[in-house]
Amino acid sequence: EDIRAKIVAVQEKSGFIPNVFVDLARRPAEWRAFFAYHDALMAPETAGRSSNLTKGDREMIVTTTSAANKCLYCVVAHGAILRIMEKKPLVADQVAVNYRKADITPRQRAMLDFAMKVCLHADEVNDADSVSYTHLRAHETVLDLVCRLLLEKKNKSLLRLPTPPHKNLT
Repeated sequence: EDIRAKIVAVQEKSGFIPNVFVDLARRPAEWRAFFAYHDALMAPETAGRSSNLTKGDREMIVTTTSAANKCLYCVVAHGAILRIMEKKPLVADQVAVNYRKADITPRQRAMLDFAMKVCLHADEVNDADSVSYTHLRAHETVLDLVCRLLLEKKNKSLLRLPTPPHKNLT
C-alpha cells in the first residue's frame, strides 16, 4: 500500500506515472530501497537535510547527464519535471541538446560543467574542480549522478521508451 500511495502522489504532482515506478514495484523490497535513496538525493528535506541544490538544479543535472548517456527515457521523464520546476518550458530541451547554449545562470552552468565532467570523464576530476564548485555541491552532484546512472542502465537494458499516459490509479 505504501508503494501505491507513493505512485499516486507522484502522478498527482507531475501528471504522469513513470514506467520505472511500475517496473520496480514488482520487487517491493528493491523499490523501497531504491526510492529511499532516490528521495534522499532528489528530495533531501524528506531525509532531514538541507541542500544547496534546488529541485530544478537536480532535474537539470539528471536531464543533461541522461542526454549524454543517451537515455531517452530519463531525458523525457526528467525533462518534463524540469519544465515544471524551472517554469521555463524550453530549458529542458536546451540542456538536453546542448546545456552550454541553454538559458541558464552562470551557477547552473558551473554545476552542469561539473556534472558532465563526472559523467563523461570521472577519472579527470581533481582538486581544482572543488575550487570552482563547492565540495558540498560537488558531493551532491556526484550522488545524484550515481543514483541516476543506476536507473539509466536498467532502463537501457529493458529498452525502455518514454512513459505513455497511464490510467489513473486513484
